[in-house]
Amino acid sequence: MDYSILDFLSLLGAVCLFLYGMKIMSEGLQKAAGDRLRNILSAMTRNRFAGTLTGFSITALIQSSSASTVMVVSFVNAGLMTIGQSIAVIMGANVGTTATAWILTLFGFKVNISSFAIPMIAFALPLLFSSKSKRKSLGETLLGFAFLFMGLDMINQYVPDLRANPEIFEFLSHYSDMGFGSVVLFLLVGLAVTLVIQSSSATFAIVLIMCSKGWITFPIACALVLGSNIGTTVTPLIASLSGNVAAKRAALSHLLFNVLGTVWCLALFYPFIHLNEWITSIAGQGDPNALYSYVDNGGTDAHQIASMQLSVSFGLSMFHTVFNLVNLSIMIWFTDMYVKIVEKIMPAKHKEDEEFQLKFISRGLLSASELNISQAEKEIVVYAERVQRMIEMSKQLLHTKENSEEFNKIFSRLEKYEEISDRMEIEIANYLNRCAEGRLSNEGKLRIASMLRIVSEIESIADGCFGVAKALVRKQQSNVHFNSEIYDNIDTMFGYVADAMSSMLLILGNVENVHEQEIIGSYNKEREINNFRNQLRSGNIENINSKKYEYQAGIHYMDIIGDLEKTGDYIINVVDAVKELVKKHKE
Repeated sequence: MDYSILDFLSLLGAVCLFLYGMKIMSEGLQKAAGDRLRNILSAMTRNRFAGTLTGFSITALIQSSSASTVMVVSFVNAGLMTIGQSIAVIMGANVGTTATAWILTLFGFKVNISSFAIPMIAFALPLLFSSKSKRKSLGETLLGFAFLFMGLDMINQYVPDLRANPEIFEFLSHYSDMGFGSVVLFLLVGLAVTLVIQSSSATFAIVLIMCSKGWITFPIACALVLGSNIGTTVTPLIASLSGNVAAKRAALSHLLFNVLGTVWCLALFYPFIHLNEWITSIAGQGDPNALYSYVDNGGTDAHQIASMQLSVSFGLSMFHTVFNLVNLSIMIWFTDMYVKIVEKIMPAKHKEDEEFQLKFISRGLLSASELNISQAEKEIVVYAERVQRMIEMSKQLLHTKENSEEFNKIFSRLEKYEEISDRMEIEIANYLNRCAEGRLSNEGKLRIASMLRIVSEIESIADGCFGVAKALVRKQQSNVHFNSEIYDNIDTMFGYVADAMSSMLLILGNVENVHEQEIIGSYNKEREINNFRNQLRSGNIENINSKKYEYQAGIHYMDIIGDLEKTGDYIINVVDAVKELVKKHKE
């Protein structure tokens, strides 16, 4: 056999070049269209059809169903998406991944790849040195596109010629002539290959080369593609291992969807293959089985082989697409059933497992940094909503009987919330830093910088609320009593702070479309807080002098008012960060 170790290593290098090209192209597209992708994600609703369209659009755009499904799993882990929504998006992602197959089909054999790949690199490289982020991203996309097809061309060049090595062909044919057993065997091979290289698109490219050289029959090639559909579920499964129970269920639903789809396809395998052969023939591409028969009978005419290769390529892409479309058309009506199945297979051990757990967010895979910024933005809103509850709890503590069990219970709850807030700040900041380590656009980097500031200020809001609680404990320990006027004034200040917090949440939850009037309204509320604080401070001295209450009561009173005023400062700091973010975004 005339096939050296160097040839084998060259083949591995060609596969790696293909994968690297896909990675660069995916990242370039994400950076070039990061904003649009975020808008698509934000438009997701509970409508399963909208979710399916979203999954299809994102996967077709970034050329990676693994990146899409990992993102979906992390969204479910963060409580930003339900299991039902995630299943719809995953179904759409499976159809979206067929876009890569059609790109390979349309360009892989019709064009001499080397004739345009190198000139494309020459065109892309100067764009990489551009000062504009969009041009850089376009350059990366073109460079990845060129590498992808250079890798495909080199795979074709370095795969061993089985016709020149009949002993290997004999070995392969021994396993491809076992009828339906061969179909199952090669399905498992496709699954294993995809598990190793972590890309169903790369597996499709390899299968395309094998089939187009006449090594395997068209049905066997389809079995390999079916196996790759199951193998591609491993990436989100790995991503979900350190996530909460909801994330594991989302990843399991992806596996279940692909496995059940493969089961019905195997049950109707040969009729389904004939359907795709008929569609390919009707489309004017000929019989995809013809190449194998031609090569098996000793045919060597290069022109005829090239024509048949197009038929095989078209047939495989059609099989991949029709399978996923039919699978989607059947399974989309059983979304609710999928949810019940995964909940049955993976029940929650504890009730709190069903709740949102931020501490898992910084773990797992981050394969699409630009898209993960959208997840972090929504995460911050959830964080702020949790901290908002502390304002109401602090006010409730003010009116709870001192030295009572209820007082201690509320204070302990506030203390727990403050500890959770500290942990959330660290986890979200770590997550943002991990996102920043990825390949991001300039706009993405600016977003992360502003978001880190926002997270810090939200944690300070929690500190302010807990500061009020500690001031009330000190008051209790000093046996100090407030009169009705003090209680009324503190309640009024609580009202101002609560209104400011609600306005901040409204702005934070709609950063993409924030109105200037909303920001102005927040500044007005901050002025009200400051003016009222100044008014109470002046009145406090007069009240102490006129013996309305004791001096010590005035100290604790002003401590509480001061903590609430500082809380208002932290709230407006968040609004300032959002305002700066919007300003940079418009520029």
